[in-house]
Amino acid sequence: MSDTERQSKDAASTGTGYRVLARKYRPKDFTDLMVGQEPMVQTLTNAFETGRIAQAYMLTGVRGVGKTTTARILARALNYKTPDIDKPTIDLRIPGEHCQAIMEGRHVDVIEMDAASHTGIDDIREIIEQVRYRPVSARYKVYIIDEVHMLSTQAFNGLLKTLEEPPEHVKFIFATTEIRKVPITVLSRCQRFDLRRISASDLVGLFTTIASKEGIEAEPDALAMIARAAEGSARDGLSLLDQAIAHGGGAVLTEAVRGMLGLADRARIVDLFHHIVKGDVAAALNEFESQYEAGANPVAVLTDLADFTHLVTRLKYVPDAANDPSLSEIERTKAAEFAQGVAVTTLSRIWQMLLKGIPEAEGSSRPAGAAEMVLIRLAHAAHLPAPEDAARRLAEFSETNGGGRPAVPSGNGGGGATVNYQGNLAARATDVIPRPQPAGPTAMLRAVPNPDPQNVPVGRLETKPAEAPKPLVPVNSISDIANLAGEKRDVKVKALVRNFVRPVRIEPGRLDVNLTEGAPGTLLNELAVKLKDWTGIHWIVSLSREAGQPTIVEAEANAKAQQVSDARQDPDVAAILAQFPGAKIIDVRVRAPEPEEEEEAKAPAAAESEEGDILPGDDIIF
Repeated sequence: MSDTERQSKDAASTGTGYRVLARKYRPKDFTDLMVGQEPMVQTLTNAFETGRIAQAYMLTGVRGVGKTTTARILARALNYKTPDIDKPTIDLRIPGEHCQAIMEGRHVDVIEMDAASHTGIDDIREIIEQVRYRPVSARYKVYIIDEVHMLSTQAFNGLLKTLEEPPEHVKFIFATTEIRKVPITVLSRCQRFDLRRISASDLVGLFTTIASKEGIEAEPDALAMIARAAEGSARDGLSLLDQAIAHGGGAVLTEAVRGMLGLADRARIVDLFHHIVKGDVAAALNEFESQYEAGANPVAVLTDLADFTHLVTRLKYVPDAANDPSLSEIERTKAAEFAQGVAVTTLSRIWQMLLKGIPEAEGSSRPAGAAEMVLIRLAHAAHLPAPEDAARRLAEFSETNGGGRPAVPSGNGGGGATVNYQGNLAARATDVIPRPQPAGPTAMLRAVPNPDPQNVPVGRLETKPAEAPKPLVPVNSISDIANLAGEKRDVKVKALVRNFVRPVRIEPGRLDVNLTEGAPGTLLNELAVKLKDWTGIHWIVSLSREAGQPTIVEAEANAKAQQVSDARQDPDVAAILAQFPGAKIIDVRVRAPEPEEEEEAKAPAAAESEEGDILPGDDIIF
């Protein structure tokens, strides 16, 4: 054996000449590309046969569905040339003059550019300068720009004119995973193809064919697991198949793939689902613990449980979905049984709780514990009635306990509902049943002032007809509070209320406000204490998210500005301002009417004056 032969044999034995399956079985023509992309192939076939070849193409889809491969095949079809055929064609069964170089990415007239690393206007300017030159040997000069959405705004703008009116010998092919980031001005100049996710059944067929060509023993359930994990990406699926072959020592076995992917046994997922819909918490936790000890990832268990819930729900409306070859036999049969016996509302509730629980388990420092808590919630919720059943039972219960509709919770105390400033309604269960009103007088507690100012006001038991408690001091507006602070000679609180408090809602014992910038942090607590001392009742003062009305100072400033504006509209004032350039209205003062003037103010002529007009007697200071 020669040295060269010995080196070749050593290279083969060590695997240095091995090509991964994703590259080895990369599609080379549109026949291979038919897996999952039939609409695009049909469109291109018709376009090439009729000579309606676009100037630019936009290929979009998730990772691994074949965007770059499709771009190379399309470039090959545009430049196809054999001794017998010299025109663009879809039939690429016989390798052409340029085919090999194009598929290997080394043809001089097919320029590939990664927009992720060439994002600027300078890179696009280089393309624009080169498009004027004709191709060296091919029919078309083809520019393939991958991840085109990564181009800058300036780069897109620089490309627009050339893209709209390119030379006859130039074609553009763009590929992207983020079609929404591509400007509409660019999309409108391209023929767009959306490459679909490859279905699990198509992936299983592809993996079976490749395993047969490679002489690899592969169990159907193992290939189905890989197809589901690939999530529609042929490249990801072939990478996983490569990994499974290495993991299984030259064979693709179900148990090996399950351990490699951290998946739970699909049959055991069905058992876990059965325990949950029965509401058997203990059995569900025992099943999960067994799967966890067997090596299953807690997040993967919840994800598989969500997939099975989706399958059961889908089978209720699409029974033919059970024919999916990526499903195992037990999944197919058991899911059909559950679809007949589990209500849609229950399935929907399980689905929603799993959607919330999976991220909790992923972000938890103890994913197993988080997953168990999710399972406990799921099993507990299985005993709860559906919303429509609860509403029906509530209506029936209301009819049998008074003959009327359920009582509407009130907005204040006394057994009603409590409404916080965010608008949330927290009603007690006792509000659901109408309570009979007593015919005679009822006893109630009413707050009364204490003669001793050093003590907190106490309650006094009174017997009187039921009525809403009234505050001892009328407080109906924020101005009342400011005036009350003035009467109590509390200048600090009065100033704070006037400058910083924007009222939102006020009622006896309740004040919702918004505060302006610069308000002290203790203002609300201080105001609640002061109001209790001044009025003799307990006050709840809360901060609201609503904007509220202007503060007293802001309202006075607005009123003053309105008076000045009205004064400017007065004909006499306008004449004065015109006669004396540079004169300004500094203040407008409204004098209190004299007793004899009050009678004149009631005259019809005065009643006809509009609100805000400057009337006789008003002082205008320039």
